[in-house]
Amino acid sequence: MAKLIYTGIMSLDGYTADAAGKFDWSMPDEEVHSFVNDLERPVGTYLLGRRMYEVMAVWEDMSLSQEPPVIQDYAEIWRAADKIVYSTSLESSSTARTRIEREFDAGAIRALKETAPRDMSIGGTTLAAQAIKAGLVDEFRLFLTPIVVGGGKQFLPDDVRITLGLLDEHRFGNGVVYLRYAKGDG
Repeated sequence: MAKLIYTGIMSLDGYTADAAGKFDWSMPDEEVHSFVNDLERPVGTYLLGRRMYEVMAVWEDMSLSQEPPVIQDYAEIWRAADKIVYSTSLESSSTARTRIEREFDAGAIRALKETAPRDMSIGGTTLAAQAIKAGLVDEFRLFLTPIVVGGGKQFLPDDVRITLGLLDEHRFGNGVVYLRYAKGDG
């Protein structure tokens, strides 16, 4: 059975974007990006909300000739994975291996987890909140960035209580801390 993994870079006070919608403060350096690449490599399917998909779609056609190896590597990982975008407004996809679903269906995601040959990643705080509230997320992977932004888009939804077990942690030279948790005891 595949795991559904929620990974994100967030501020110390729990936000993925600040009150102005900016997330430039969260851009990973080469060390963090390489670590993220290794985490994302086994992912077979990305479940994405529309806004997250639009941010990530740049990886599809990005010119890589002048980019460092860590960026080239991530682009290959992105392009190799299937993508399911949950959107009521997106007319068509701009990336390969992509399908659009009009509504979140917890049952369909449970069925996909049972049959998927590889783990799945969920991205976008609104979509992830729905999956978290439905009890579908198996692992939480957080990259805590040493900044307090004071408000914005929360990484985790309100009104949810989940007991988590710590599976892994890693400190980076730039002050970022990676924490990996699983539902239950870990």
